[in-house]
Amino acid sequence: MAAILEASDLIKSYGVTHALAGVTLDVQAGEALAIMGASGSGKSTLLHVLAGILTPDAGQVSLHTQRGTVSVGALNDGARSALRRDAFGFVFQQGLLIPELTAVENAALPLMLKGVARQEAEQRAGQWLASLGLAGLEQRRIGQLSGGQAQRVAVARAQVIEPLVVFADEPTGALDSATSAEVMDALIGSTTGRGRTLVVVTHDESIAARCTRVVRLRDGRIVETRSHVGGMDYIQTPAQGDRR
Repeated sequence: MAAILEASDLIKSYGVTHALAGVTLDVQAGEALAIMGASGSGKSTLLHVLAGILTPDAGQVSLHTQRGTVSVGALNDGARSALRRDAFGFVFQQGLLIPELTAVENAALPLMLKGVARQEAEQRAGQWLASLGLAGLEQRRIGQLSGGQAQRVAVARAQVIEPLVVFADEPTGALDSATSAEVMDALIGSTTGRGRTLVVVTHDESIAARCTRVVRLRDGRIVETRSHVGGMDYIQTPAQGDRR
């Protein structure tokens, strides 16, 4: 697989705290990559830098598309916002859905922000909701849905623009184990199941085990990378190299 995102020597500090202390990482097109680590390890900061939400103090992130390579950090605020709107999808722990809107209106919002007519946007959003098991619930407001149903609306909202990469920050952190599995089924099926790329931050080992690669951070550095290929696990650490 070719890299769709390349991060080189990323440094990000908050005062004297180094959230990222020289992270280099390639994200392969079509993979499901889990980023793990203890609280304060830098995992959410890494996701936000990869997605262009935060700019690093040093280092760079490159996005490779069919139109060429984009240096994410070199873009101005408006261009980064446009990139997040057009190329990336996002799923967060609490969903961040708008409670005053219906499920289909929430899912259609990214399309309408791009200028798609409301009727077409809601039609496309409805197709995504149906594919995620939410047919018949399109007109319900978020407060009328279960936690798992609401999070699947968030997945539909992330997917409706056909993004290159979906970023998920603790997408099942507020759910019970059974519902978490359902949401991950929806998330993986709608990303890597369709040839797209997923980057997920999680503290849940069972969620990470469903991804093709797991990167572990400690104190802003990658301390281990585990890949699952051909039924075998390959582990790489900075000091030890590769082992099975």
